[in-house]
Amino acid sequence: MSLVTAQTWMVANNVLCGVFGVGFIVSLVWTVNVKKIALGNWFDRFIYSFGAGAGAILGLVIAKLITGGK
Repeated sequence: MSLVTAQTWMVANNVLCGVFGVGFIVSLVWTVNVKKIALGNWFDRFIYSFGAGAGAILGLVIAKLITGGK
């Protein structure tokens, strides 16, 4: 199962810790793949990836609020 597929399943099933974790890992892998043009050091990569994980959770929470938790 790919990371994106796993995160899609976690979003559909409201698994917040998993949404954050997979979002973090996907972003961290992305920063390593594009390290020549993206972010300079590991601290920057972790901060970027933390933001991506937090944004994934925030997006899920906002979607639940808009749809009434459906």
